[in-house]
Amino acid sequence: MKKLLLLGFMVMITMAFGQDKMKVISGSLGLLKDQTEVNVELLFENVLFMKENITEAQYLENRKKQVLENPKRGEEAWKKWIAEWEKYKKEDYIDYFAKGLNKSYKNISFKKDSSAKYTLIVEPKWIFPGWHAGLTAMTAEITGTIKLVETTNPSVVLAKVELNKFDKFVNNEEFVMEYGRIAAAYESAGRYLGKEIKKTLK
Repeated sequence: MKKLLLLGFMVMITMAFGQDKMKVISGSLGLLKDQTEVNVELLFENVLFMKENITEAQYLENRKKQVLENPKRGEEAWKKWIAEWEKYKKEDYIDYFAKGLNKSYKNISFKKDSSAKYTLIVEPKWIFPGWHAGLTAMTAEITGTIKLVETTNPSVVLAKVELNKFDKFVNNEEFVMEYGRIAAAYESAGRYLGKEIKKTLK
């Protein structure tokens, strides 16, 4: 119960601050009018991490050292962690993003590997994975863009949404892990974008 109260308080803090964490900076999401399906894609390249803006390779090296130095974890724990990290990066993050979109706006089916006319491309540039310490936690933050493009001509950007340290709270069963908190941020971004699309297409 205490955990729920603390998480609830964290949600209120998140809602109270940072109203410009997601905004449309060019084009219009109104192009999605009359669409029944939209493709979603994640481009996870050259992403920086933490307040120090370290590379993914540096971030993973630091995490590996932390896991291996923990006497309660060790080599097997690291193998499991890095396998989950790669799986989330290749599959789960975009699934969570689509889940958030579909939860907020049900008139369009958002899914990966679709041949739909339009594609939403998520391009993170910076990630802070947050932290979890028992009864308290800090959500992950994502800075980057979400671009609306024609699936067959992705070089032409029809609309662009900016994420600025986006950290709106949503929970999932893996929230205690870094990749789980990052996945939650993607789902939350999808939810808020879905609300924006719903508002635009009213």
